[in-house]
Amino acid sequence: MDEHINDLAELFKVFGDPTRLKILNELLDGEKNVSELGEKLSMNQSAISHQLRLLKASDLVKVRRDGKSMFYSLADDHVKYIFEIGMEHILEED
Repeated sequence: MDEHINDLAELFKVFGDPTRLKILNELLDGEKNVSELGEKLSMNQSAISHQLRLLKASDLVKVRRDGKSMFYSLADDHVKYIFEIGMEHILEED
């Protein structure tokens, strides 16, 4: 059980970065390439790529190659659900 708790803590660490959350939020609308994400978030491609590598390593995003272009999307509906439940929780009125 401790191993699973540690893995869960690592997952929540990935969700603990505002830039990564902004990327996930953009990907809720569907797949995008690094250029599109950089434009939407007003960030350089290097910074976006770094965060995407971390998200991919955590199995939160997946990548699809089309020629020379790489397109990123949410890995599965669990990622969307975690994001949406988190937003619902912080938007609840006391």
